Amino acid sequence: MRLKDALGREHVFPEPPERIVSLVPSITETLFALGLEERVVGVTDFCVHPEEGVRTKAHVGGTKNPSLARIHELAPDLVLANKEENRQRDVERLEAAGIRVFVTYARTLAEAIEEIRTLSGLMRAEARAQPILLEVEQAWAAARGLTSEPRPRVVALIWKGPYMAVGGDTFAHDMIVQSGGTNPFADESRRYPRIDADRLAAARPEVILLPTEPYTFAEPDRLELLRLDCPAARAGRIHILEGELLSWYGPRMGRALRVLSDLILGSPAPSLDF
Repeated sequence: MRLKDALGREHVFPEPPERIVSLVPSITETLFALGLEERVVGVTDFCVHPEEGVRTKAHVGGTKNPSLARIHELAPDLVLANKEENRQRDVERLEAAGIRVFVTYARTLAEAIEEIRTLSGLMRAEARAQPILLEVEQAWAAARGLTSEPRPRVVALIWKGPYMAVGGDTFAHDMIVQSGGTNPFADESRRYPRIDADRLAAARPEVILLPTEPYTFAEPDRLELLRLDCPAARAGRIHILEGELLSWYGPRMGRALRVLSDLILGSPAPSLDF
């Protein structure tokens, strides 16, 4: 099987890989969902789903600082990496040691769906992928059916101190768009622009999403933002969100689309006065 990775490199796989190290948490979860847990020999410390499954696997460190020596000890015939989550120099060092690295980089829902198809095809797990893909396609179609113009203005924050928002050219941005919203920070030069509270309010968001990763937003953060002078605060439409639903691609994308479209397109909560 011939496949091109996100760096445009062609890989030839005579047979499906038997020993996989995944350096991407969402891909690790996808491999388990495809029934390939026996072929996964190593994961990162951030690969936390499925909890019971990853607990038994060898851990190779973080996504940004994996132990290359530990990976080499595991003798994988494939390492799965991501252009954004992992460092280029680690990919290069692994390959210099003779280890094949396949790099992914899904930035849209459509690309994430295609990556599942590619991975399941490589591993001959198409039958296990079908219900996952069907759920995603059905949820996507339902979100499109609910979407109307003008779309609600949606800001998703990923960090605090300073605030950082989801910008364009990111998977999280596309999930907002495919769930019926529009992102006022989509045209920023940075993929995750830094903003202060005044700029956040000036963007006039109608919905503010506070995912629980990478920054762990919690109720005190939501209450603080409810004091902003913007439509989302006045309508009480500031939501703490399971972080993986916004940024992880894989088997949870169907549920992510349902939750996001409900938060973005659902009826506003009663206005709160201060």
